[in-house]
Amino acid sequence: MVGELAKESNVIGVKEASGNLDQVTRIIELTQDEDFVVFSGDDGLTLPIMALGGAGVISVVANVAPELTVSMVKAFQNGDLEKARKLHIKLAPLIRAVFLETNPIPIKKAVELIGLAAGISGFLLRP
Repeated sequence: MVGELAKESNVIGVKEASGNLDQVTRIIELTQDEDFVVFSGDDGLTLPIMALGGAGVISVVANVAPELTVSMVKAFQNGDLEKARKLHIKLAPLIRAVFLETNPIPIKKAVELIGLAAGISGFLLRP
């Protein structure tokens, strides 16, 4: 389906968040001849997806660690694979933490803890 959609002039990319690198590989394989980009929608797979040809990430963890996330992506784009790998490893515990429960509850709490507005964290309160 994505391979067919990539041929449409008004479809320029996809956020791939299946968590399945075989699926990501297949999408990149099917769309490599099109003007089409694949973004990681799974923070823990950003580096592997970029290594397969992905363009970057639509990130959750960047809400609390924007500098590290951007630095990792830029390091990869600049060919500094060792720096990108080290930043990926540094981000890994935070990524696991913000996905311990159903998104967006943990990330909303995390941004609240660092002093940003997060809205209600998914809990319903009795009046």
